[in-house]
Amino acid sequence: MDPALGTLTGQQRSLLDRWLPGVSVERDHSWGLVATTVLGVTHAGSRFIVKAGGHDDHHLARELHAHRHWLRPWTRIGRAPTLVYGSAEAKLLITRFLPGDLALGSGHADDPDIHRQAGELLAMLHAQIAVTDVDHERRENAKSLSWLAGPHRIDDDTVRRLRAEIASWPTPSVTLVPTHGDWHPRNWLVDGGVISVIDFGRAALRPAYTDLARLGVNDFRRTPALEAAFLDGYGTDPRTADAWHRTQVREAIGTAAWAYRVGDERFEAQGHRMIADALGDRSHRRA
Repeated sequence: MDPALGTLTGQQRSLLDRWLPGVSVERDHSWGLVATTVLGVTHAGSRFIVKAGGHDDHHLARELHAHRHWLRPWTRIGRAPTLVYGSAEAKLLITRFLPGDLALGSGHADDPDIHRQAGELLAMLHAQIAVTDVDHERRENAKSLSWLAGPHRIDDDTVRRLRAEIASWPTPSVTLVPTHGDWHPRNWLVDGGVISVIDFGRAALRPAYTDLARLGVNDFRRTPALEAAFLDGYGTDPRTADAWHRTQVREAIGTAAWAYRVGDERFEAQGHRMIADALGDRSHRRA
């Protein structure tokens, strides 16, 4: 057995043997911080991606749901991987390989045309369905308070400020749409100047503007022209001042606490910077 398959459970290996008998592992794409195995494989002359979740994984079910219900606008034009096999019970899925290089870490991450394409693709995802949720804001506040109640390295004074701010927020009804949940160049593949999208483990119904959160703290902050290009592709700006601020605070808390729990000190430092920014001068907030 290939050593790269050693992280799979017995059930996962059994399904893989049934679906792709004699599969050959070409590359291990696993991130390493979480118990998710991602392998580039070949079978009968074709290339596939195998993704397997660990015992506590809850992302594979989301990813399978996205593939089965929300990715058709992209897969029909070759801009997202096509699901071949999947089992939520086994936490295993197999998709067809998509060519391309990650935009992150390349010049593509600073290319306005790439961000314009990203805006166009995201608008296609968001446009599929919309539902009203009267309890979303309350649930999101509770998640943030739960992060603050758990292990992290946010100082006590900042925790008090964050809790007080969250307690002051209104909880209006919101419109939810299918979102990617981790929308930024790390999950964009570029092939011949055209982008496609990968990694749907955080896909869920959320407000549309939440998919701009990770771009907002990195790419848009670094190069404002990327924000303009992205919004040109998307067609509008889904953000409003108060809702966007609440999202920024929640993202900051979650980033700092999650990164601490998995031992990613660089990402944790970004989370602390995000908290400082979110609690700072809000005069620049979008109207």
